[in-house]
Amino acid sequence: MPQDQMPPQDAPDRRPGPRPLPLHLATANLMLLSSLAVWPSARSVSPLWNPLLQPRLAALAPALAAVDPNEFADALIRLAATRMAAMTGGLLRYRRHGWQRDLADPPAIWQEGGSRMLTYADAGIPVLLVPSLVNRAYILDLAEGQSLARFLPGRGLRPFLLDWGNPEGSPEQDFDLAAYIARLVRALAFLRRETGRAPLLLGYCMGGNLTLAAALQAPEDVAGLALLATPWDFHAGGAHQAALVQALAPALAPAATDGTTPPLFGVDLLQGFFWALDPLTAMKKFTQFGLLAEDSEAARRFVAMEDWLNDGVPLAGRVARECLIGWYGENAPPAGRWQVGGNPVRPRDWRKPALVVLPERDRLVPREGAAALLAQLPQADRLDVPSGHIGMMVGPRAETGLWRPLSDWLLRTGGNAAGPVRPSVRTRRKAPPVTKVRA
Repeated sequence: MPQDQMPPQDAPDRRPGPRPLPLHLATANLMLLSSLAVWPSARSVSPLWNPLLQPRLAALAPALAAVDPNEFADALIRLAATRMAAMTGGLLRYRRHGWQRDLADPPAIWQEGGSRMLTYADAGIPVLLVPSLVNRAYILDLAEGQSLARFLPGRGLRPFLLDWGNPEGSPEQDFDLAAYIARLVRALAFLRRETGRAPLLLGYCMGGNLTLAAALQAPEDVAGLALLATPWDFHAGGAHQAALVQALAPALAPAATDGTTPPLFGVDLLQGFFWALDPLTAMKKFTQFGLLAEDSEAARRFVAMEDWLNDGVPLAGRVARECLIGWYGENAPPAGRWQVGGNPVRPRDWRKPALVVLPERDRLVPREGAAALLAQLPQADRLDVPSGHIGMMVGPRAETGLWRPLSDWLLRTGGNAAGPVRPSVRTRRKAPPVTKVRA
């Protein structure tokens, strides 16, 4: 990073992230210095090298033999230091950026334990927005211009946002998935009484798994189900990730052997899990952030998303074990082995309208794993979004890529369609095969 773009040395850090910071820094440093460690053996084309790499190294051997080894090592060190400085410069700029989220929460219309339901409008077709348990609910209400919850009222919808809260130091520490789903079922019953009609139900990421289970338990309280980037087949498109989780899960989420509550699955452990999906993410994104003008809209959006990512909440221990071992390890949902209250959660039992939203560049939920729901839901529409897992919700193309076609589907399903459906929504029926909805 150019010296004139570096943050002032005495500027206070406003943020502790990215979390876990030592892991991100160590990963970048080890990756950059690995070339220095490999360099001596690369010159001799060691038989220990992967056979696929040996022909390439053999072709490079004459050129490598011709350079001064000390000069080459010095060049590697200088390059590694330059790239590390670019990453840390961008990271410091993020930590000292002046933007802060200042959206005030709307009123809570319902509360149970640490969970509450926020209301964003007084009229319209009711829609309950349900986020994941592992991140804060305000990803659906991030900032001005980055809020699905504040966009929907302008389309004739009445959104409610379920904020699960933080289980730490509360009875929720002892919750399992069934307890959270039972809470969601009670929230749906309240909302139907409050609005006089069954609401639409929208689940984002893990929130989609919870909403599907709740809808199957109380179908009379749900008019339609939208599942956004919801993982279902946890081994499709990400078998290597599942194998890693399966190997680590017993140590990361130990069972309680004395009848007590299993320990919370902490925020840094969760962030470490996401780190494992792409260990070099921090180096790439903070290097790129360092090139942005500090007062640019792109920089503000980056800071808003990164703040949310680092503002996580721990998972109840029992929930962590069910997800890591039951979902990722054993892949129980698509096999019909995930049960809630003794009943299997089977998408084929949901006979009302459903929408499956698939981001095209999702690194957190493999597209193939989320698309598995299409084959199991009897009345599923499909929406392909040209963004990533988080970008589809709050990125610069969120309104055109997701919010508008999603609200079109919600309006149509809720009985008050307004305007044509975007061509990017594809309707799937048992027969005929998948076709595009005509604009």
